[in-house]
Amino acid sequence: MKNIAHFIEHTLLKPDTTDKDIKKLVNEAKKYGFYGVCVNPSRVKSALEYAKGSKIKVCSVCGFPLGAHTFSTKLLEATEAVNTGADEIDMVMDTGLLKEKEYDKILTEISILKNMLKKKIILKVIIETPLLTKDEKITASKIVIDAGADFVKTATGFYGHTKISDVELIRKAFPELKIKAAGGIRTYEKALKMIEAGASRIGTSSGIKIVKAD
Repeated sequence: MKNIAHFIEHTLLKPDTTDKDIKKLVNEAKKYGFYGVCVNPSRVKSALEYAKGSKIKVCSVCGFPLGAHTFSTKLLEATEAVNTGADEIDMVMDTGLLKEKEYDKILTEISILKNMLKKKIILKVIIETPLLTKDEKITASKIVIDAGADFVKTATGFYGHTKISDVELIRKAFPELKIKAAGGIRTYEKALKMIEAGASRIGTSSGIKIVKAD
């Protein structure tokens, strides 16, 4: 079986997360060789402290999980997380704006955020594929590319699971675009299929279960 631990962003975004939980999360990431951890903005500092001296990357979120925050709020969340030391940001796209075809507004927001971040910071944009039509998935991914973001992320997991066909669709349309597959990926078999379909990262809270089946 293929070792896929280095694809995994070990994720903990629950509202009742404690500092003890973050310590456990980071220690698990170290133990199993995960790429990094993904935590809420208020937990970035703790994650960084526990990850000190390791290669673990710390990712945080902005506009999570709805994407319906004002842009100034998303920008503040992201810049505070980066100023604290976060390596990567996962920004939630405003799905309502996409469905209203406010493409220029979405593109402008992502572009501004990307330009505001330090050059070494990776920006992923969550497009929430379970809520989108096939055409909307392609349009959203194209906006992500045009805005200069580094990855498209498929979903938050709050509104349905990512399908393997979602990753295949995006990869076929945009071979150059990096994809973080997330949302309902809880088994080794599904994670591997996502990678084979074109995902460069796997966002999951089931990382240990996945690699133990590896």
